[in-house]
Amino acid sequence: MQTIEILEEAVQTGIGHSSKGNQLKWQQDGWWYKADAFGFESLAETVVSELMAFSSVSDFVRYEPVNIQYKGKEYRGCRSRDFLDAAWELVPLERLSRIHTGLGLAQELARMADARQRILYTEEMVRSVTGIRSFGEYLVKMMEIDAFFLNEDRHTNNIAVLYDKEIGEYSLCPFYDMGLSLLSDTKEEYPLELSFAECREKIRAKPFAVDFDEQLDAAEELYGTFLKFQFPAREIAKYCFMNSYTGYAPEELQRVEAVLRYQAGKYQYMFP
Repeated sequence: MQTIEILEEAVQTGIGHSSKGNQLKWQQDGWWYKADAFGFESLAETVVSELMAFSSVSDFVRYEPVNIQYKGKEYRGCRSRDFLDAAWELVPLERLSRIHTGLGLAQELARMADARQRILYTEEMVRSVTGIRSFGEYLVKMMEIDAFFLNEDRHTNNIAVLYDKEIGEYSLCPFYDMGLSLLSDTKEEYPLELSFAECREKIRAKPFAVDFDEQLDAAEELYGTFLKFQFPAREIAKYCFMNSYTGYAPEELQRVEAVLRYQAGKYQYMFP
């Protein structure tokens, strides 16, 4: 695993927010760096993006694991290319809703009866504000990715659109930030001594329902199905471990493989 030194004088430092708390995050030389905070988030980010490279969804952020040295400390983490240039701004849907309706999206969704109604409201709000007509399809892809990889961090600040400040137009954002997938939070929620079955009982989805399949079914019924992997389900372990992941415990790698094998069996319609 490559080691990167973060230089204080050359970096914008910040805190990346998740539904579980804060994560150290830095920007340097056109890359974003994130340190593991809850377990093996960097492995999860990398494996998800590696598998997405062999799928029908092309607009996603690629991650790679790195060791990060900062202020005399070493962190296990990952990095991704900064996909924003000077003209672009990342606008989370929570903020988009507050700007244009006066209420946050999470607050609006909490008043609705079911996942279908929440998804419809979100698509209609985004389309009316931004003019993006394919946001329903975008939401389906996101729900498919989250359900398959068990991403539990899809809160309303973790869905975004891009805004071009020069021409005043919005566009879709690449799929990003999958660190709390694959039961990677071994520090608090899913310690490695817990079985996969026990972890499955605990995990909760966001933002339209607490059950992954409930929000996935609602989204696919509204807009169709899109995520297809380009290899047989039985070969998923081969594709997620095409690269050698040093720096991770055997138990962490075993958990990733166990989750993916189970999910590939569950969602067979996503495979040839």
